[in-house]
Amino acid sequence: MATTICVDPQTKEKLKILKKYPKESFNSVIERLTRMAVDEDELSDEAIQDIEEALEDIKMGRTYSEDEVKKELGLL
Repeated sequence: MATTICVDPQTKEKLKILKKYPKESFNSVIERLTRMAVDEDELSDEAIQDIEEALEDIKMGRTYSEDEVKKELGLL
């Protein structure tokens, strides 16, 4: 059963741009976007630990600037 929803004209234009082909329904576009937006894979304990370590490095200032990385890689 179809239900009508209210969509702002600007949002509708954005949805039109996201169509894969001209006759694709807005419903198909919205379904595709919602599938992309939801990540059903849980992070592993190792991934969570790595993220926590990276955040701590950032807090402690253990980072490199883009120029420092380029210099290290010989790109500057």
